[in-house]
Amino acid sequence: MTPVPAGTPVDLRSDTVTRPDARMRDAMARAEVADDVLDGDPTMRTLEESVAHRLGTEDALWVPSGSMGNLIALCVHLERGDRFFAPDRAHVLDQEVGTAAWLAGGLPRVLPWSEGPGTPSPSDVTRAVAHGGPYFALRDRLLCLENTHNAAGGTVTTVEQHRRLVGAAHAAGLLVHLDGARLWNAAVALGVSPADLAAGADTVLVCLSKGLGAPVGSVLAGGTAFVREARRVRKMLGGGIRQGGVLAAAGLVALERADRLAEDHHHARLLAAGLAERGWKTGIPQTNIVVLPADDAPHTVSLLARRGILTLPTDVGVRMITHGDVSRRDVLRVIESFPPPV
Repeated sequence: MTPVPAGTPVDLRSDTVTRPDARMRDAMARAEVADDVLDGDPTMRTLEESVAHRLGTEDALWVPSGSMGNLIALCVHLERGDRFFAPDRAHVLDQEVGTAAWLAGGLPRVLPWSEGPGTPSPSDVTRAVAHGGPYFALRDRLLCLENTHNAAGGTVTTVEQHRRLVGAAHAAGLLVHLDGARLWNAAVALGVSPADLAAGADTVLVCLSKGLGAPVGSVLAGGTAFVREARRVRKMLGGGIRQGGVLAAAGLVALERADRLAEDHHHARLLAAGLAERGWKTGIPQTNIVVLPADDAPHTVSLLARRGILTLPTDVGVRMITHGDVSRRDVLRVIESFPPPV
C-alpha cells in the first residue's frame, strides 16, 4: 500500500482509510468497461466470478458498500415483520442506521456471546427460535453471523463453530446470512480458505475496501436465484452502476493481497503488547483490531489526536485498527505516544 510520509498522522481509525497504490490505480485506469446496468461490465463480472469461486458460491454481486450488501440480503430473505437473530453488538444491529428494521422490515433479536466474544452457541440459536404459535406470532426467518466480529475486537469464529451454528440454524428452519466484511482476516488468522468459513451459509457478504485496500466496494454472494433478486434490490436502493469496471479492477488487485493481512495481525499484536507494557489492560488480538478499555475514551482519543495518532472511541474504550498503510515504525510511534492509563 501507499507508505505514510514521515510526520503525518498515523491513522488507526479503520482499515478503510488505506489509499490505492500505483499498481491499483494503473489497473483502474486500464480497466475494460461497459454499462453494468444495461449490458454488464466485463471487469465487474470477472471480479464477481472470482469472489464466488473463492467463497464456494454459485454467483456473486458487487455492491458499493458492506452495509448495502447486508441490507440487500435482509431485504431478500425477510418479509415485513419477520424476526431475525444476530450476535450482540453485531454490525447489522448497531452500525447500519437501523435499516434492517426500517427498510428490510425485520425485527431483531440479540443472541449472547456464549462461545466467546462475538460468537453465540448453537443452543442459543435453538432456544431462541419459536415453533408454532398463532397467526399473529412472529415468524423466525434468519440468522445473521459476523466473522470477524468488529465490536468484539476483531474476534474470529472458527470453522467448527461456524459449521455448528449453521447446522443449528438450518435445523430450526432459519436461513443464514454471514456478514464477512473481514472474512479475509479470519481466514488468514486461522490458516483456512474463505470458503471453509462460508460453508453452508445461504448468503455471504465480503468487503474489498477494508484490509484488502480497495478504495470502494463489497461483494454479496449466494445462489444464482438469490443473486438475480439481489441485483433488482440493489437497483431499488440506488446501487446500480455504469462503468463499474474501474472499481472492479481495484477489487481484483485487492484480492491478490489477502495473504498480507498476516502483517496487519502481527502489527496489532505488537501494538497490544507494547501498550500492555505501558500499563494498559489489553488482550492479544486475534486479527487487526485492538480495543483498549478506557473510562474516558473520548478524552484519550482527543489526547492522541493532538499527538498525531488517530483512533476512535467506542462504548467500551479506544479502538485501533492496523492496515496496509501502517508500518512497524508507525506502530512503535503509537506506543510511545500513548499516555499512561488513568
